[in-house]
Amino acid sequence: MSTRRSFIDKLCIFVATGFGIGLVVPFAPGTFGSAAGVALAYATSRLELWLQIVAVLGFALAAIPFCGAAERILGVKDDGRIAADEWMLFPLAVVGLPLAELPWWAMAVFFAVVRLVDIVKPPPARQLQALPGGFGVVADDFAANLYALAINWSAYLLLF
Repeated sequence: MSTRRSFIDKLCIFVATGFGIGLVVPFAPGTFGSAAGVALAYATSRLELWLQIVAVLGFALAAIPFCGAAERILGVKDDGRIAADEWMLFPLAVVGLPLAELPWWAMAVFFAVVRLVDIVKPPPARQLQALPGGFGVVADDFAANLYALAINWSAYLLLF
């Protein structure tokens, strides 16, 4: 059996690892790989609220097959190098926030909140990881980003 990967496999790994960042960064690959989500969040924040919601749901659904394929190819359940669940879902954690009107450090705060909540994974987020394939890889981050959304909105209301 050949160990050569198809173009589709390589594409899935590339997207799932945050455009390869998760493969080359030796520590915290999910954090570095999720940086692409900041640009995605800024782009979606310019949309009307209902379109932001549609977009983040679309990103979450799109992340499932990429993460599932990467998990299958890499051979590790929710491999730490997989970052599509982070970068594609990051915009969920800032839905409705007026990012363009906020100082640069606001995004740093929102990003830190997302990473912290992703690491802690309050219930039921952690339990969702047990779901099979890409759905399990994405579901826990979806739940964690909902928690982060509540915290980020609270920070916004308190700080700005």
